[in-house]
Amino acid sequence: MKTRMTKSLLAGLGLAFAGALAMATPAAAQQTITGQSYEPTIWVDPDGCTHWVMDDGFEGYMSPRRNRDGSPICMRSDICGVIPTDTLFENDEPWISRADKQRLMAFFQQADAFGFLIYGHTDSNASDEYNIRLSNQRANMVAGIAQDAGVRVVDVKGFGERRPRADNHTHAGRAENRRVEIYCIR
Repeated sequence: MKTRMTKSLLAGLGLAFAGALAMATPAAAQQTITGQSYEPTIWVDPDGCTHWVMDDGFEGYMSPRRNRDGSPICMRSDICGVIPTDTLFENDEPWISRADKQRLMAFFQQADAFGFLIYGHTDSNASDEYNIRLSNQRANMVAGIAQDAGVRVVDVKGFGERRPRADNHTHAGRAENRRVEIYCIR
């Protein structure tokens, strides 16, 4: 068993080394190594940190990009837009009007960002399951508009009522919690 694990580990290291070698090759737009085709690219985590990625469509290799001092290369992300869902969506609906779609599209086209993280939130008026579904639908609706605008969407997620900004026991607090947050990765 130990020999099998050692062989497996060495094979994995060989694949990792082959992947790193392809990344270092200038003309590595698409290389064939050990009989498999790998396409190198950079992948950005939702937290903004970047990774070298080699993927053959079945199994891949990923390694964090690091500075010379060993620290990860991460892009700064900050909230560049908070949209109160009361102004964008009808009650309990994930659909956006045509005028609001155009306004959002203009926002995404003018924003100076590498990519966007889009997170939906709700108040606590319905069940957790319902709120997660509604916040996901609304975040995906905004993400679709961003993609139609030709920008990169890195992550889309609905948190429902789990990350409130204000107290859900007041009308004003619930209104503040019903939102879609857009983070710009710069």
